[in-house]
Amino acid sequence: MTTPATGHDALAEQILRGVGGPENIESLTHCATRLRFQLHDGKKVDQAALDRLDGVMGTVPQSGDRFQIVIGGAVASVHSKIINLPSMKAGGTPAPQSNADVKAAARAKGRGRYAWLDNFFEYLSDSFRPLLGVLLGASLIIAIASMLDAFGLVDFRAANKSATWVFVDAMWRSVLYFLPIMVAYNAAKKLKIDPWIGATVMAAVMTPNFTGMIGSKTPGVETHINHTLGTTESVAHVFGLPMQLNDYGGQVFVPLLMVALLALVYKGLKRIFPENVQMVFVPFFSMLIMIPLTAFLIGPLGVWAGNGLGSGLSWLNTNAPIVFAIVIPMLYPFLVPLGLHWPLNALMLVNINTLGYDFIQGPMGTWNFACFGATAGVLLLSIRHREKDMRQTATGALAAGLLGGISEPSLYGIHLRFKRIYPRMLVGCLAGGVIIGLLGGVNTNAFAFTSVLTIPVFTPMIKYIIAISAAFIISMVLVVVSDYRTPEERAEANAERDAAEAAARGDVVARSETVADDRELVAVGAAAPAAAAGASTDSAVVSAAGGASAGAAAGKATELKAPVAGRVIGLGEVEDPVFASRALGEGVGIEPADGHVVAPVAGELITVADTGHAFGIRTEDGIEVLIHVGIDTVQMQGEGFDVRVEAGQTVAAGDLLAEVDLGAVRAAEHPTVTLMTVLNTADVTSVEPHAGQDVAVGAPVVTVRR
Repeated sequence: MTTPATGHDALAEQILRGVGGPENIESLTHCATRLRFQLHDGKKVDQAALDRLDGVMGTVPQSGDRFQIVIGGAVASVHSKIINLPSMKAGGTPAPQSNADVKAAARAKGRGRYAWLDNFFEYLSDSFRPLLGVLLGASLIIAIASMLDAFGLVDFRAANKSATWVFVDAMWRSVLYFLPIMVAYNAAKKLKIDPWIGATVMAAVMTPNFTGMIGSKTPGVETHINHTLGTTESVAHVFGLPMQLNDYGGQVFVPLLMVALLALVYKGLKRIFPENVQMVFVPFFSMLIMIPLTAFLIGPLGVWAGNGLGSGLSWLNTNAPIVFAIVIPMLYPFLVPLGLHWPLNALMLVNINTLGYDFIQGPMGTWNFACFGATAGVLLLSIRHREKDMRQTATGALAAGLLGGISEPSLYGIHLRFKRIYPRMLVGCLAGGVIIGLLGGVNTNAFAFTSVLTIPVFTPMIKYIIAISAAFIISMVLVVVSDYRTPEERAEANAERDAAEAAARGDVVARSETVADDRELVAVGAAAPAAAAGASTDSAVVSAAGGASAGAAAGKATELKAPVAGRVIGLGEVEDPVFASRALGEGVGIEPADGHVVAPVAGELITVADTGHAFGIRTEDGIEVLIHVGIDTVQMQGEGFDVRVEAGQTVAAGDLLAEVDLGAVRAAEHPTVTLMTVLNTADVTSVEPHAGQDVAVGAPVVTVRR
């Protein structure tokens, strides 16, 4: 007997099914928060099913059959579980291509539409992404040392340090100094060539033998002082040719350029040499060609390119600091989701390596804290509205952000799912950028992930604290005040929560899983509210207290009147499974005799769907009523619906809400039944529908007891 899978095992199996099974996976990698699939056929992905999985924060389809699944901090464990599933032994292999496929791929490359751009940025991103962990580790070591320096316990910036602090420096400098070798390894792996050759070529120009020639009196080495720039330049004459000497520690553009050319050389050599001797001659000739090319040409070119870009940004930062300080935080919210922020991160490293400090990370920090502030706002709202899943998501995302400086859990888990967040977050980014610009900029002499722990590495620290605090607080307040959900989404979410809590208490009205699948009802704002006044007849009774009869039900009675004339039926007879399951509360359906739709009760119109097919009313005593005209009529996009009211308006029972062309509804092949439910059924004593009768507009059809 097989033991059912639990935890990450179950999630791994569900994800595997969601992406089309192991046979649909060409390759699978992961970064700090995301599983990254290269699929044979992206159309086989069940994105909706993946989005509903517990443990999945979001999904990101990309061009070229690439697909990302955002997991968060547990991504490494989930990746390991998927890789080790027995069924994966048959997966992860390239799909066989027909002649037509090969020709189509060649034509696509020739056209160069979108794939080449995606591939370019994927190359940049995948060269850095695997280093995220060690970069974060180095960043936190710097942060701890900087905090000790800020409290006067050690002079972190002293010229002559003790052996202890020289050793501590080595712990984080190892990552930044040898970064070119690591980037070369990853870049070569990305381009599917031997990654150790890429690392070896880069390491050759970083050996003590090579760097030791800089400024030395080695025969054949000339050193000149550039009095204009205040720099020292060394040139070595190798085989009679001049070679500019550079310290390539911390450089990132050099390995990226070098590996791009190495890939051409390596693959060309593999075509030249027979397979049985490739292991010897391909690495040999690759090194023999690429090491001199890197030392003589690519290295100096990469340094010049990096320095040129850094100098250009430095000029902008010096001459128009407020423009620079605003542009950076306003760009990052759009660059990070696409993975396009790595080139700017590379420039930060170039600045630290060449200038000794960086001026990009300060303004960038305001974007990060605006992002975390928006997440904090979502967390507060999720606590207020008792949203357990969102509270857990926001808590984890906020911890990853404030402590680690990682924004992806916030972005993919929350912000990109709710369109209202981004405009509010951008206001925080703008405010933080303006403050940094007006105060004259913020610098740092270390590469750091912008978190609470790394605040001490920025100078002047007080300016940085003011800017990030403003960005955080403004974004948080704007999200809390205006909500991250639309009124319709909020009403729907609250209705789902109430029904879920009722089901958990064992009440008669239970949540149907159909609600999670019914996108149309979410758009409708099925959470729209209402209640009313009226009379009562014999009928079924739903009691939130445990199914008491009408005679036993206590409390004030409110009558909901018929919003349309026609035949009253029970929800169980309705064709829509969501309404039939009482997932949106107890109520009735009415087969309308005409398209004259009125308010069934006095109250405030909380929701008026743009398409005119749904209205939500809340009564003075808090009864929430949904009037939904037809089934799936949202697809008509308002055609045939003449709405006479607007959200926020107060109506009396019998006031006209809309005129509906029932002929148009039937022509569109949608049922015309008009539904009326009490959304907060779980919060009242009982809801008594009076079905099985023909009624005129305004006749009592539902009794609600508080």
